Amino acid sequence: MRIPAFQLLAIILAASICVVCGEVLPLTIKEMSLMLRSGYSSEAVLHELAARKLGDTFDASAETQLTKAGANQSLIDALQSGAYQLSGSEMVAAKQKLEEHTAVRIEQPLASTIPAPSNAKSEQGGPSPAPLPPDAIYRILKDNLVYWHEGSLVHFDGEPLENKKIFVFFFSALSSAPGRKFTPQLVDYYNRVAPQHPEFEIIFFSEDRSQYGMETYIAESNMPWPVVAYAELAGKSLIAQKFVHDLPCVLVFSASGKILLNSSDKDVGPEKALEALDKVLTGDKPPKAASG
Repeated sequence: MRIPAFQLLAIILAASICVVCGEVLPLTIKEMSLMLRSGYSSEAVLHELAARKLGDTFDASAETQLTKAGANQSLIDALQSGAYQLSGSEMVAAKQKLEEHTAVRIEQPLASTIPAPSNAKSEQGGPSPAPLPPDAIYRILKDNLVYWHEGSLVHFDGEPLENKKIFVFFFSALSSAPGRKFTPQLVDYYNRVAPQHPEFEIIFFSEDRSQYGMETYIAESNMPWPVVAYAELAGKSLIAQKFVHDLPCVLVFSASGKILLNSSDKDVGPEKALEALDKVLTGDKPPKAASG
């Protein structure tokens, strides 16, 4: 059965399908958890599992993680049976390829668009990548944003973002109950803090399976901040792949692309992330940079 285009896009973003040298890598527990939390049924995950197999060890911890994400007993039983499990040697090879793939920095898509000086050479003899500019995040986002205006999404002029110092990337979905619960808190925070701190901006990255779901979520939540256009989400999927472990997720970046905080890190959570963001905005010592 062929997967519809909108479903494939959601898998790329939320479940982080990885293709290296034309080969689709096996699923991980994290990917399956993200798929379930972003609204995929256990049957849809099982269908993907049949095609890609499992490249992780399925143990009690993995079972707990998937159960919390919404896996039904049929999916758990299928994983416990071992029918979809790679062999030991296959797992080692798959993990090595996955590590090589995820070692790519999120700034690489930007760096590749900046021409290197004509005399710059890499170790392989090709052009060396240009250093990232201090406004890296602005350059990544400026032409890819929309916002909710009078009942529809319209183009957002990215120029006001050029002088922002702090960017908050908000990952959530209409299908995420915790995300819907947290979003009004974030809206209140933004409406209270943004007028006092024009140096920061929130950007929404939808993990919904369709543009309709994304627009419904934005409208119902009255999101006052810019949104990455649905058609542009696939191009930003590496960010979710590297940093997003749960929904909702709050990532705090400096303008140059340095990650300052990840709410998916252990014992953080989105509420504590906002408390830490307050310290960043008031000039206190920022939290320890997030993993990754």
